[in-house]
Amino acid sequence: MAETRFSDADLQEFAALINNKLEQARSDYDQLQRSLSYEDDNRTEDTAPTFKMMEDGSETMSREETAQLAARQQKFIMNLENALLRIKNKTYGVCRVTGKLIAKERLRLVPHATMSIEAKNQQDRR
Repeated sequence: MAETRFSDADLQEFAALINNKLEQARSDYDQLQRSLSYEDDNRTEDTAPTFKMMEDGSETMSREETAQLAARQQKFIMNLENALLRIKNKTYGVCRVTGKLIAKERLRLVPHATMSIEAKNQQDRR
């Protein structure tokens, strides 16, 4: 008979894993946010106009990349928090497509996964 959910012990193991990842993800996000708001002293106001234009363009591109990383990190944090909610209501690890349990190995690598490899592969083929 196929299992319909993970045991409480399994859920506790996954909760610990997710909480560790969440702590690191929040730390990384805070660091990205600080780098976005930090006014660094290496400004280009006193340099040649051509160099200043190149530097400002480079700085803008770097800030845009950092902002994208921060947005991606924020989404990752939200996905991890949602995984903790699924643990709390004991639906964690159940594939949203097939209704079967997602392999533990997959959840250890991608703890916020909501689809089994089988379902993910079917989705990618479409």
